[in-house]
Amino acid sequence: MSPSPDTGLDVVTGAFSYSGRAIATELTSLGRSVRTLTGHPERAPHGSAIDVRPLDFDDPIGLTRSLEGATTLYNTYWIRFARGRRDHAAAVANSAALFDAARRAGVERIVHVSITNPSIESPYPYFRGKALVERALAASGMSYAVVRPGILFGGDGVLLNNIAWLLRHVPFFAVGGDGSYRLRPIHVDDLAGLCVRLGSERTNAVVPAVGPDRPTFLELTQAIRQAVGSHAPLIRVPGAVIPWMSTVLGLVVRDVLLTADEYHSMADGLADVDGPSTGSTSVLEWIRENGATLGQRYANELTRHFDTEGLPARVPALLAT
Repeated sequence: MSPSPDTGLDVVTGAFSYSGRAIATELTSLGRSVRTLTGHPERAPHGSAIDVRPLDFDDPIGLTRSLEGATTLYNTYWIRFARGRRDHAAAVANSAALFDAARRAGVERIVHVSITNPSIESPYPYFRGKALVERALAASGMSYAVVRPGILFGGDGVLLNNIAWLLRHVPFFAVGGDGSYRLRPIHVDDLAGLCVRLGSERTNAVVPAVGPDRPTFLELTQAIRQAVGSHAPLIRVPGAVIPWMSTVLGLVVRDVLLTADEYHSMADGLADVDGPSTGSTSVLEWIRENGATLGQRYANELTRHFDTEGLPARVPALLAT
């Protein structure tokens, strides 16, 4: 069931970020009015029709007012890794505060973007935190849908782009272990369409957000290497080496490429789920079709989310082929 075109109001957290932007675009294409709660109001495009409000967890009254009049809240708020005072425990508390504000504002439904395989018992703070947020949402008493993507691609996504960027510049590319751990990537536009469809419903639901392909990490990397015309050999190394190598490369590009938890959770199979696809875009076909442009520029995660200085103007000599 797709929402009927109308001028009703929905709220999207982070409508100028990645998945939030895709959701906002899908909503506006259907005639919905969109308001965003964002920590980066300066990123609003000139002339944007999106109503911009601050995502200020220290102002619960203002947060509630910013949610008033909305039918559905599409929540993409989360943090990828701890930095400064921002950690996953704080993100869980902030998410619960957001849900409470939505309830008090009279929002009818929440669509929340989670992660594949969340678990309260997970050794990884990211997955454990996501499970705690899902529990808080279920306890809120509101109508809700949870979508669980693993890896996103398309648009200005980071992971596949930066693998391609590295393959264009490094003398070799390291794959942890045998690279046999599988992934279920979903295109960001497919995720947005799924979220908006679920936003029109009122039955509580938890839905995997996965595409039709299920490549191993090695197969995915080989596909990117071929698409971008890289000659960098793929070298298998012990898994314990990958976080160390990522840290060293991160110092070069002034970014966090891959945390230890991100690598180990992926190697543990947490980016993979069984079951039918809920997205239609093939990641392997998309890589082949976008090889000419994929990885032409590095996507700096810290610059996007923490407003730090970005990548140097020139590729460092350490990475020159």
